[in-house]
Amino acid sequence: MTTIIDIHEVSKSFGGVVANEEVSMSVEKGGITGLIGPNGSGKTTLFNSIVGYHPIDHGSIRFEGEEISTLPVQKIARRGLLRTFQQTRIYGAMNCVENMLISMPHRKMSFFDAFSRNGEEDYDRADALLDFVGLYEKRFLRSGSLSFGQQKLLEFAMALMNEPTALLLDEPTAGINPTLINGLIDRLKRANTDFGITLFIIEHNMRVIMNMADKIYCLAHGRLLAEGTPEQIQNDQKVVDAYLGAH
Repeated sequence: MTTIIDIHEVSKSFGGVVANEEVSMSVEKGGITGLIGPNGSGKTTLFNSIVGYHPIDHGSIRFEGEEISTLPVQKIARRGLLRTFQQTRIYGAMNCVENMLISMPHRKMSFFDAFSRNGEEDYDRADALLDFVGLYEKRFLRSGSLSFGQQKLLEFAMALMNEPTALLLDEPTAGINPTLINGLIDRLKRANTDFGITLFIIEHNMRVIMNMADKIYCLAHGRLLAEGTPEQIQNDQKVVDAYLGAH
């Protein structure tokens, strides 16, 4: 297996609060890697650092062998490394198709001419991806009228519109109706297998991440506590004490 994201001794503090301390982990190309840990353990901070939102204090973050820790968000995204958020970031007043089109990198330049350069291929791709996530019938609805779970599916489709090489997902199943979760899991797995997208997932739902991930890392108090296969993590007493045992 080839490492696509290599995190080496990364530290990040906010004032006197240490969010990440000498964290090292590697994400294998073409796989699904999980990241778990109690609230406040530094998971989201690490994701933000990987994609450039929070520049690290020291350490190294490499993507496909290239150092990216000093690059801005937009340059990292153009290299094919994207993330989704716990709270969706969609344009509520726009319909689903419009959200898909404006999510494309070259649409960020000017809001007012966001759709002026859209060709038939862009619309076809938007329709196909909305169909992939199960929102084709709702493609002309105002996205703000969708349920929270459907908005998460839309955000996922918007990320796919950019043809990412690797996608970081921050608690993709949080706040979603249980009946939608299995469908989301299926689509995440298909994005991995059919589109070849590497997935790195923060998830509190242990059933979900244990069934999806090839490898799981566990953070606690900003430090790496454990790593291993889902079975190894489930049977690691340190993890049970720090996290799993609290549920």
